[in-house]
Amino acid sequence: MKNKIFITFLFWILIFSIISANVAYADMLTLSDGLRLVTEESRLIRISQREEAVSEADTLVARSRMLPNINASLTQTFLAYQPGAIFGTQSVPMSEKSYHSYSLSIQQTLYDFKGDASRYDSSRLILETKKIDTKRIRNLVSLDFALIYFDLLESEKMILVSEKEVQRLESHLRDAKNLYDEGVITKNDLLQAEVRLSDTKQRLVAAKNLRAINASRLNSAISRPLKTDVQVMDVEETPSDALKLAIENAWELAEGQRPEIQIVNTTLKSLDMEEVAKRSEYYPKFYLQGAYDYTENRYQIHEGNWLLTAGMSLNLFSGGSTKAEVLKIRQQGQKLLEQRNKLLDEIGLEVEKYMLDLKTANERISVTKDAVGQAEENLRINRVRYSEGVGTATEVLDAVTLLTIAETNFYKSIYDFKRAEAGFIYSIGKDLLEVYK
Repeated sequence: MKNKIFITFLFWILIFSIISANVAYADMLTLSDGLRLVTEESRLIRISQREEAVSEADTLVARSRMLPNINASLTQTFLAYQPGAIFGTQSVPMSEKSYHSYSLSIQQTLYDFKGDASRYDSSRLILETKKIDTKRIRNLVSLDFALIYFDLLESEKMILVSEKEVQRLESHLRDAKNLYDEGVITKNDLLQAEVRLSDTKQRLVAAKNLRAINASRLNSAISRPLKTDVQVMDVEETPSDALKLAIENAWELAEGQRPEIQIVNTTLKSLDMEEVAKRSEYYPKFYLQGAYDYTENRYQIHEGNWLLTAGMSLNLFSGGSTKAEVLKIRQQGQKLLEQRNKLLDEIGLEVEKYMLDLKTANERISVTKDAVGQAEENLRINRVRYSEGVGTATEVLDAVTLLTIAETNFYKSIYDFKRAEAGFIYSIGKDLLEVYK
């Protein structure tokens, strides 16, 4: 009986462990998963996609101008008096007093000097700019999420550093109490250790609060409840060869890949099409129209009649509005060219900044890594000296502080590097979702 109860108990423990492991695994969020979620759930991206849909509808409106225009009508007429005419001494009816009529007409523009076609091409280019802008927003949202993700990882490392400092100070406090009990040190050394430990515990609380804030920021980015428990996985490998890339090559990549530049270039092409469409108003428009009209009238020989018309229309004078519109479009193009040059300068500065941040952080990593090893050895030596009565409590506490500073600088340099790397990838126009997949 006891064996059966024991086996049942072990069985439920195993089931609970499996469930707990699955839940923990489900809560673990990688950077690639987070980027996928944020690009799917971002409201900014959804708004941009709606703008795409509006622009696509505009292309259909522009295309409709190139298709046949078909109209139909049906009427029923009631007259107070029957129409008639006087021929000498007689009156002759000309129409029914009440009659119906209907008509069907089709009109097609034959040639308008590329006016409608250019408007359609312009609308398609505008749609292309909206799609590029959605790509830009998606990458910007990805960058914001990646920075929050690295902030959260860094705050977890700061908790780890503070916990280690608490452990070291607690160990020192135990040693100090033993030495105090033996009469080797004074009460002042003991109080100094207790005060330093209290201060470190407060900083540990602050580090945990910062971690909670960063977790809420991350949950907000992926549209989760702010207090949802989230565990993140560190990004170990460097996803790019940014350190090996020359600044000139980086500028060239940015000019070719940044969505902002692509939007300006495509908009310039759209303005060229708009100018062609507007200039077509200087020239005639040729069209062909066919129709069938029917009017109920027993006094007419043919109640229904077919119609075919080949015509031309030309606006002879519109107060100079067409010329003004063409001039306006050209000025808009010049404005965009100036904005493009300004944008290139700003992007170039952005690329250079992230590259310098990347190199600086990389150098700091190697320097601070050595500093951590040196600080650990320094603490070990001072502890030995203190336990032997040669060193002082202040030297041990200073050694603990130096090690904490070294570890803090090391982890900060790591995540400064990762943040700079993400910013550099964004600055040269690469898709962060593809890089971190």
